[in-house]
Amino acid sequence: MTPIDIAYVASAGSVGLALAVVIWAWRIRRGVQQRRRGMDREAMAGAQALADARGAAEAFEGAVIRIEGGEARLASGREALEAVATALGLEVENHENLAFSVIHALADQAADTTQRLTALVERGEPCRLTVQGIAGPVSLEGKALGGSVWLRLDPGVDVEPATDSRLSMLADALPAPAWISDASGSLVWANRAWLSAVEQPTLEAARAAGSMFDKDGTALVVEALEAGKRIERFRWAVLGGRRRAWRMVIEPIGQGEVLSYAVDVTETEETRETLRRHVEAHDETLDHLDDAVAIFGANRRLAYHNSSFRDLFGLDSAWLDERPTHAEVLDRLRQRRKLPETADYSGWKARELEYYGSTEIAPDDVWPLPDGRTLRVVRQPHPLGGLLLLFADITDELKLRSEYNALLNVQQATLDKLNDAVAVFGSDGRLRLRNDAFERFWALTGEQLDDAGGFDEVAALCRALLPEPGLWTELGARVTDPDPESRAPVSGEARLVDRRIVAWQTRPLPDGATLIAFSDITARRELEDALEQKQAALGEAERLKREFVGNVSYELRTPLTTIIGYAELLEAEGSGLPDRSRQHLAAVRSAAGQLAHSIDDVLDMAQIDAGEMALALGDVRVADVLTRVADRIRPDLQAKGAELVVEVGEGVDLIRADEDRLIKIVDQLADNAVRALEGAGTVGLRAETTAGGVRLTVSDTGRGVPFHKQAHVFDRFVGRDRGGPGLGLALVKAVAEMHGGAVSLRSEPGQGAEFSLDLPVNATDRAAAPELELDAG
Repeated sequence: MTPIDIAYVASAGSVGLALAVVIWAWRIRRGVQQRRRGMDREAMAGAQALADARGAAEAFEGAVIRIEGGEARLASGREALEAVATALGLEVENHENLAFSVIHALADQAADTTQRLTALVERGEPCRLTVQGIAGPVSLEGKALGGSVWLRLDPGVDVEPATDSRLSMLADALPAPAWISDASGSLVWANRAWLSAVEQPTLEAARAAGSMFDKDGTALVVEALEAGKRIERFRWAVLGGRRRAWRMVIEPIGQGEVLSYAVDVTETEETRETLRRHVEAHDETLDHLDDAVAIFGANRRLAYHNSSFRDLFGLDSAWLDERPTHAEVLDRLRQRRKLPETADYSGWKARELEYYGSTEIAPDDVWPLPDGRTLRVVRQPHPLGGLLLLFADITDELKLRSEYNALLNVQQATLDKLNDAVAVFGSDGRLRLRNDAFERFWALTGEQLDDAGGFDEVAALCRALLPEPGLWTELGARVTDPDPESRAPVSGEARLVDRRIVAWQTRPLPDGATLIAFSDITARRELEDALEQKQAALGEAERLKREFVGNVSYELRTPLTTIIGYAELLEAEGSGLPDRSRQHLAAVRSAAGQLAHSIDDVLDMAQIDAGEMALALGDVRVADVLTRVADRIRPDLQAKGAELVVEVGEGVDLIRADEDRLIKIVDQLADNAVRALEGAGTVGLRAETTAGGVRLTVSDTGRGVPFHKQAHVFDRFVGRDRGGPGLGLALVKAVAEMHGGAVSLRSEPGQGAEFSLDLPVNATDRAAAPELELDAG
């Protein structure tokens, strides 16, 4: 029996019980009446006349008429008979045989009445009916008794047995409609619930209107009489303007009468429909689950399965629709190797089927399948009996869990390798992770931290080395406060009681946790202090160096200027000097000039290092620069018998540069080229345009630069083997870079060298004075 049937039986039980009591009392009364009639027959056998009178008086109430041999005479109830005659419109004083007249008047009322009386007289069929007279209703009850026909007539009174007893009150109090019909389906009696359902005030009005509770009521009465037993039918009927569901019970009660009652099961049917829709929605929901679901009924047959169950095990839909048993499903899965491999399959199968007898939810199980998949199996008793099974493919989940555990291990190992003390607290303030450095930093043991658990307890342990309540309060707010401002990363420094300097920082993590790291920066702070002191010393040394270079240059330039001046004066006025003295003067002047040039190089490099050199930018004609340099080195080349080649490419015109310094660095490159010639050869000066500006090239066919020196040729002091302080090429590189350009070398030892100076058309210099900066265009 389903839960809906149980609910229906429960709802109809009370009404059925009450009606059963009414039927039971009705039958008892009929039995009593039958025994009473038997007693009457025994009494009439002794004294016929007295038996007729007493039998009529005891068996009936009201007016009693006896019909025998075609004659009708009053047995008792003269006054009642006169009242019946009045109700039928007869004049009592004008009828000698009033009983015969009343019977004819009743027969004339309706054809049905005539047929019922005829059946009573000829065949002894009992009848009970109500005849509507001119002045009122007349109730008639007829029975065959002792070879005679007896009629009981009551004016304006119904003759139903229940109307004159407490059974009538009980039946009227029933909430379910109940009524009695004769063999033709005509209404004999009805309770108040029936009258209310058909919207009739009285039984007489219902009879007059021909009201029926159900349009098929007559057919049901006939069916019950023919079957001779109780029948039940379900009907939908519109009563009171509402369509309602009724469970109708029709039962024969003897003498051609049928008792019917109807139980309102509208709420039950609506509940049944709601449950049906709920079950359909439930099944549809289960069908959309990724997990496989199978429900076996109490008979261990498959009652439901979703599409995931079919797809998970690759079972045929048609076979599943045949509702195989649980054992058959297991056998099919074993054939397809979709069950865990086991040596004792029979025992394993028996244990699986034992879950039907359990009332508790079994613990989850894991099935490793031969195809490499892993299933989680959930078994639980079904509320309607049977067993519900849920299968989830957890292969990917186990893989992810393994990867996650590996990631956690890597994370922990990574944290343990860090020198910083790191701890991770959850949003609930619990300590989730820590590394070994955290324990060492705060001189704590793993047992102490495990027992502490929360941030406040861990902070209490750390206060022994860092007793700053404000710091720990702020860190605690960063851990537990969900406010975005509190979650922002912060950092700071503090000093421990053991004089160590610690740097701390917090970092919010994506899962709501917070990382707190502590670093011992004592050595770094000491090193920074040392570096600051060294930087200050270097600055002071640089200042002293600049002052020394300035003082030395001044002290050197003053006598050097005097030497050069007097040497030139002697050469101008010394026409009478011997040749040897002239050579000495020339050597003095050359040495003085070389020394002055070296001093200028040293001063320029010192200014560049100090960031104090400023370029005097202006429009410079490149051809003029090459011409001036060529004019200066041409005598030296002629003295060596070497050749000078000057080339100015097409499109080379003006550039923005410091003309004096540009001439100086090109002249430096030309001097190097002249010195590189050991005899006859060629020195070339070339200017050409490039994509980004102008390229000045100084080449020679001299000894070249060895490969091992080419990478450092522009470093300081590398060129000292050629004389001078070795700052020439370093100064060339520095000036070129100040213009925004660059210098490069290409050389083959023994085949000469080529220095290229790439300069932009519009040079800029941050150190230049604003009034010297040129406008673009």
